[in-house]
Amino acid sequence: MGKHDNRQSMKMRRRKSQVKKKARLKRQKLERKASAAHGGAKKAPPAKKAAKAVAPPAPPSAPATAAAEESATPPTTPSA
Repeated sequence: MGKHDNRQSMKMRRRKSQVKKKARLKRQKLERKASAAHGGAKKAPPAKKAAKAVAPPAPPSAPATAAAEESATPPTTPSA
């Protein structure tokens, strides 16, 4: 049925839902075939997560350097 077909009778609702169901099943079937053909390509992303776990120790050192820079620069407004 057409995407812009806006008839709301029960018959048309059933037809439209049947078309959507078949399209969904076809898409899922293709996705399953694709993942099986690649041999489980989804195993690579966990390695990226391990690399991200190494990165967090660096940010805590960054604020310490920012605090040191602030103390080295004189204030812009006089505090007398």
